[in-house]
Amino acid sequence: MLPSNKHTRTKDRSSAYRGAASAALAGLLLATTACGSDDAVQGSGPAVPDDLECFSGSLHGSGSSAQENAMTTWIAGYQSACDDARIYYDSIGSGGGRNQFIDGAVTFAGTDAAMDPEENADALARCDGSDTINLPAYIVAIAVVFNLEGVEQLNLRPDTLARIFGQDITRWDDPEIAEDNPELDLPDLAITPVNRADDSGTTKNFTQYLAEAAPDSWPHESDGQWPITPRESAQGNSGIADTVSRAEGAIGYVEMSHLHGLSTASIGVGGEFVDISPEAAARVVADSPRREENTNEFDLALELDYGTTEPGSYPMVLVSYETVCLDYPEEKEAERVKAFLKYVVSEEGQAEVSEETDSTPVNDALRAELLASIEAIGS
Repeated sequence: MLPSNKHTRTKDRSSAYRGAASAALAGLLLATTACGSDDAVQGSGPAVPDDLECFSGSLHGSGSSAQENAMTTWIAGYQSACDDARIYYDSIGSGGGRNQFIDGAVTFAGTDAAMDPEENADALARCDGSDTINLPAYIVAIAVVFNLEGVEQLNLRPDTLARIFGQDITRWDDPEIAEDNPELDLPDLAITPVNRADDSGTTKNFTQYLAEAAPDSWPHESDGQWPITPRESAQGNSGIADTVSRAEGAIGYVEMSHLHGLSTASIGVGGEFVDISPEAAARVVADSPRREENTNEFDLALELDYGTTEPGSYPMVLVSYETVCLDYPEEKEAERVKAFLKYVVSEEGQAEVSEETDSTPVNDALRAELLASIEAIGS
């Protein structure tokens, strides 16, 4: 049970939050443009907010490899303006990041799967008796990538995709693939599906998509660990991208910033096939409500509609969170994580990352909610 003074602080925070942030679903809509700041001067380094708060000392995080490229960009931008700050992020996978956060080894976790109620309970001791909160700071589509000589684009329906990764469809000239790609001369070549070897939020999002969009063809539950014996596996998003790029006949899944020229599949949604893009991914997030089991009003984790049939929507979307304590045992931890996360969700921070990774920046309405949650962090 929380001490009485923390009950009071939580109540005060709640009142401030309701006054500062819109609860309307429209507040979750993401901007669909991905451009750099007009205020940036060529060669002057990343643009930073005029009200940037700098800290002196070290801040440690770990987790999602999907966030790896984004974190590299955010850290470089923040440290270019704040000489005395040192930020470290170890992209060990979402599950590893959450475990290190719960153990108190890092101040924040990057994770593609928001902390569940059991993990929140495990983190109470680390968080000085307070809840954790999940802040959606990085939104990016998950690409299905493949390596077939002479084939740059492929149409795949959800059931076909599920049967490929479930190892029921094993050759590229299978009639089920050929039916939706009549213009292609598909080779008589073995399919090598490549999945993550580590506990991965990208895997959890991808398997949740398969479970919701193709339940008859994917009988497995959503999980961060790959649910069947793999044909081929690799560590991290970069590991899958590298493996697919080197093996003809391979197919895998990576978040969009790890494409590096790989061919991508268009995904069946209703009666059409939708190409991967930040704009198409934004439509799915806009229609997604808050998760029912969120710990409190500062927890902004979403319940994504992976099974959408809305035209123009790209359903494989990864919402990657920064998971933090509502209260930290030490004031310096709270001050450092607040200062850095304010930059992460700022217009400038989101624009810099979008330019590097093709992610979808948050818009002003969601940014207001994020900032209200960040301001609620204390010690």
